[in-house]
Amino acid sequence: MASATDLLSARDTCRLLGISQATLYAYVSRGLLESRPGKDHRSRLYLRQDVERLAQRKQVGRGAARGAAQSLDRGLPVLETQISLIRPDGPYYRGRSAIAMVHDGATLEDVARQLWDCGEDDPFTAPSPTQWPAVVAPLATDASLPPLERAMATIPLLALDVRHSFNSAPRVRHEIAAGLLRHNAALLVAQPPSGAPVHRVLAQAWHSGDDGFADLVRAALVVCADHELNVSAFAARVVASTGAHLHATVCSGLAALSGPRHGGATARAYALIADAREAGHARRFISERWQRGDDLPGFGHALYPQGDPRGAELLARARERHAGEREMAALETLIAATEDISGLRPNIDFMLAAICHLNRLPATPALVMFAAGRLAGWLAHALEQQAQGRLIRPRARYTGVMPVA
Repeated sequence: MASATDLLSARDTCRLLGISQATLYAYVSRGLLESRPGKDHRSRLYLRQDVERLAQRKQVGRGAARGAAQSLDRGLPVLETQISLIRPDGPYYRGRSAIAMVHDGATLEDVARQLWDCGEDDPFTAPSPTQWPAVVAPLATDASLPPLERAMATIPLLALDVRHSFNSAPRVRHEIAAGLLRHNAALLVAQPPSGAPVHRVLAQAWHSGDDGFADLVRAALVVCADHELNVSAFAARVVASTGAHLHATVCSGLAALSGPRHGGATARAYALIADAREAGHARRFISERWQRGDDLPGFGHALYPQGDPRGAELLARARERHAGEREMAALETLIAATEDISGLRPNIDFMLAAICHLNRLPATPALVMFAAGRLAGWLAHALEQQAQGRLIRPRARYTGVMPVA
């Protein structure tokens, strides 16, 4: 919760940034700053931490060292990739729109082939085992363990039985990646390994026999598959740059995703939906949060100031599937109230959580969908980084106590 000292008036914000009010309004419209209603509902307030962060970015010069420091928080690009591109209409996977691929009926496996640049080869034609090795079976099928922890504990042990894990031949590496994609999905829902499409594996675990639900999961996996150099993808690239095998890079991605500031976003969005429903009046609930300076988990996205197209796509599909249902009507009220009060629209985290609410699932499947889909992207980044053959080793600028001469 933000205190009064955490909120700045428009005049103070302009003074700190050295800009006019017209420029301030432009910053808000571009998504660089968020405004909150003042006590009189006519004035606007701004979070001090956001203003100070933007002021620091404005002060950064063009020098190499300062530019590198700025790049660590959605600033300047730090490396080249051919995997994905973020545009206002959503991510593109090697030139193909993720949203268009959803419309075309693509599965996560189709997206993986695109991201991994498999060409005519299909690494998913290799037979898949139907049982876990004895050494991992107790862990792999223990549904009492949290999904990410179960996968992180099991995947390194699976690597011990993978021949050619350090083979540099693209076809071999693609087959290893395909096995990992399937194994990870099964581990996330504590099921035996399977050759079935990933969205079917997940949907079967949560709502067996519901084809409509399975297709919604398919769409979610496709739009979650990659999002350029996000935290978990960068972690996977760093590990891959050392030459570590693909199983290790996957574990680094899962570890990064386990943090509350990354994968935890779905749980916070799920809680927001539950709290709004419990409050009984969505508009008043959101208005009070917004005026206090509290954030709205699941709404807004720094890279999509006009709204997250991935969230919009899943929302459209949820509306079609759940039309006329009470839960959908409650979500529509919450979404409309939030946009009216804050100007923010649902992002991918909100819609993954919403899918769970609409289908009477707990919060965990939202994170599982994200992890199962994003693994395709981690593997793509790992494969690309290892093909480049370069170690990622940035330098730090020391700001501590200097040694005595």
